[in-house]
Amino acid sequence: MTGLSLPPAHAHGWRAHPRALLAAGAVSWFGLYRLLAPASEGLVGLLPVDRASHLGTSLQFFLFDAPKVLLLLSGIVFAMGIVNSYFTPERTRALLAGRREGIANVLAASLGVVTPFCSCSAVPLFLGFVQAGVPLGVTFSFLIAAPMVNEIALTLLFGLFGWRIALLYLSLGLGVAIVAGWVLGRMRLERHLEAWVRDMPRGDASFDAPRVSFVDRMAAGGLAVREIVGRVWPYVIVGIAVGALIHGFVPQDYLAGVMGKEAWWSVPVAVLIGVPLYSNAAGVIPVVQALLAKGAALGTVLAFMMSVIALSLPEIVILRKVLTPRLIVAFVGVVSAGILLVGYVFNAVL
Repeated sequence: MTGLSLPPAHAHGWRAHPRALLAAGAVSWFGLYRLLAPASEGLVGLLPVDRASHLGTSLQFFLFDAPKVLLLLSGIVFAMGIVNSYFTPERTRALLAGRREGIANVLAASLGVVTPFCSCSAVPLFLGFVQAGVPLGVTFSFLIAAPMVNEIALTLLFGLFGWRIALLYLSLGLGVAIVAGWVLGRMRLERHLEAWVRDMPRGDASFDAPRVSFVDRMAAGGLAVREIVGRVWPYVIVGIAVGALIHGFVPQDYLAGVMGKEAWWSVPVAVLIGVPLYSNAAGVIPVVQALLAKGAALGTVLAFMMSVIALSLPEIVILRKVLTPRLIVAFVGVVSAGILLVGYVFNAVL
């Protein structure tokens, strides 16, 4: 998606006191969240299955995690919809244009975390950055960070695993995006852009932001929930269903042997498996939760997740419209090397 327009506040029936309405909604959200665990156990108890059986374990996992993930997803998408109303594509280009590599890679990767862009908007964003004079390596830092380190992934990781794993993921993802973008920039690969991209006229990156009220920003948050959650909820359900099957039926010793620390080949295999898959953070994180619970090594699982989100085959196909095969290979190679390093380092230290 390429950003959310800000609808008029009256179109969503906002009341005269939007902050009070926001506070009431937050209280309701937390109340529902606290009911999930007892509700899932109660529902499984009503079914004709043994709670301690493989099927009972899988059902409880699914009935607890499905509403939990959807609640987390809705809450963070609403909040980030408000934040994202400050970051249009034009503003993002203006912030990055004219900056030198290095600190610009850090800024670009950081902007990638808080901006609402994904692989479907890769080409128009790429072209906009080129026209604004943003260096190629800086552009790659943004394009790597935007899908891989996003608010959905961070929130779900925080809700499922706690702040330490979420912070670890944020640090790793930003590190890969910053270093990979800087390395690609040092390689001076601009000549490997498609000819029509190199020949595009360079435009003015200046941008005057319109004044937007907080009520309209809340309306943008509601619109973000409808558009984003409405699009990704099937991936969430499928991911949680796969995770539930793994959680209930796959023997722990098996996954510990295949994806454990002792299997040196598990990290590259996880990356090779992850690249052809098409999913997003909302769909793959429940699978990650189940893999970790069954004894898979954290580094291996993080490498798998990062490859699925940052090196998905659809994004590579989309970028082929503007990048030559040699530049595609360089991009995939550098990012893959960073993800492999992350996997091995954290398997070694954790």
